Amino acid sequence: MKTDSIFYRIFQEIPGLFFELIGNQMQTAENYQFSSVEIKQTAFRIDGVFLPTQGEESPIYFVEVQFQNDPEIYSRFFSEVNLYLRQNQIKNPWRGIVIFPSRSLDTSDIKNYVESFASQRVRRIYLDELDSAASLPVGIATIKLIIEDEDTAVVAARELIGRTQREVNIEPQRRQLLELIETILVYKFPTMNRKEIESMFGLSDLKQTRVYQEGREEGREEGLQEGLQEGLQEGLQVGSRVEKFRIIPLLVRLGLSASEIAQELTLSIEEVQQEIQKQPPLDDV
Repeated sequence: MKTDSIFYRIFQEIPGLFFELIGNQMQTAENYQFSSVEIKQTAFRIDGVFLPTQGEESPIYFVEVQFQNDPEIYSRFFSEVNLYLRQNQIKNPWRGIVIFPSRSLDTSDIKNYVESFASQRVRRIYLDELDSAASLPVGIATIKLIIEDEDTAVVAARELIGRTQREVNIEPQRRQLLELIETILVYKFPTMNRKEIESMFGLSDLKQTRVYQEGREEGREEGLQEGLQEGLQEGLQVGSRVEKFRIIPLLVRLGLSASEIAQELTLSIEEVQQEIQKQPPLDDV
């Protein structure tokens, strides 16, 4: 799974989930701007930075998402943070959050950074040690879906969809959560086609998401027949090369790589790459 991309999208689109994850109020996000930051000269990249939009009292939050074993994670993380502070001359205090799927991947030696952990300047979050999904707020439960086994992910996703429909009364937020659940499933099951993903959701729920609606709109614009009006999957089945090329931008936005798109549409990788280059730049999700 492309976990960096998923977490970037979560924190960019629903930044309140980050603050809820660390025990703050979701409304705290209203005072922050989130971005991924590349450090000059060293090619370091900090997964995410929550920068206060005003004042010098609110802390900056540096976020690192670590889903692979990395014995150098803390030396790299502290180097990135200190270099960022030096380059930007930030006067705000700072906090670090490192997110692991489980404690077993947290193997790096912290002896040179004990004070930062003891003071809670830097905190570690292990997703598998959070409470059961049923007892978590629906947004945090959605984040925990990322580490679900394939055998349990579909059931967990269906339960999350039901909770989202019942508990989230604000329509834009409900739609965002449904889209995030869908995205996580797409990443978790890369070999499944659109129809199979729809069946995971329950068709009525998938029809509410942005990806599905864009697929339907794409079908309308191309004048597809009645059998194609169920959305993106039917668009993939139509077989026309022109229509296949027009669907490529949607698949890019969904997070598929050029090779995955080529396999799905039975095109060459070169054809897909050429078509992607013709498109205007998309947001990094």
